[in-house]
Amino acid sequence: MANKKFLTGIIMLVCMVVLSACGSSSTQHSSDKKNNMNMDGMEMSGSNEVPKGLKTAENPTFKVGSKAVIKADHMEGMNGAKGTIVGAYDTIAYTVTYTPTTGGPEVKNHKWVIQEEIKNAGTQALKPGTKVILEADHMKGMMGAKGTIDSAEHTTVYMVDYTPVNGGAPVKNHEWVTDSELSTK
Repeated sequence: MANKKFLTGIIMLVCMVVLSACGSSSTQHSSDKKNNMNMDGMEMSGSNEVPKGLKTAENPTFKVGSKAVIKADHMEGMNGAKGTIVGAYDTIAYTVTYTPTTGGPEVKNHKWVIQEEIKNAGTQALKPGTKVILEADHMKGMMGAKGTIDSAEHTTVYMVDYTPVNGGAPVKNHEWVTDSELSTK
C-alpha cells in the first residue's frame, strides 16, 4: 500500500513539472516602449539548435560556460540578469522591422536577427533599407515574415541562459545577445 501511494505521488509530481514547463514556454511579454519594440509573443526559452551555416566563434569575449551580466532589455526582466553563455558565434547581427505573419502591429527594431536567419542573405552585410524574408522563429509570426533591415553589425552573438531579475521563470537558450550587451559585472 505504501509503495502504491509513493508511486502515485511521483506520478503527480512528474505531471505537475511537465504542465508547469509547458505553461512557461509560451509566456507572453510586454512591449518595450523605450526601444519601440513589440515583444508580445516572444518565446522565453528556445532550443539550443543554431541556424545552418552559423560558425562558432574562435575567440569570443565571453567563453561558453562563463557567467555574464546582461545589459540589454530585449525582454522584460532581462536587463541586469545574470546569465550563463551557452554558445558564441561570429556573424552579422541585424535590427529589423517586420510585419508578423500572424497579423497584428508591425514590430520595429527587433534585436537581433542574424545573417543565417535571413532567406538568401548571402555572405555580405545587408544594407539598411534592404527588404528581406525572415527565417528566425524568435517570436510568433516571425518565421516567413517580410521585413526591412534597420541596422547591421559584424559581431559575436551569444545564446544565453538566465533568470529574469523580475522573478520570472528561468530562460534557456535565448537568441541573441551581442558582446556590447554583456558585462562581467
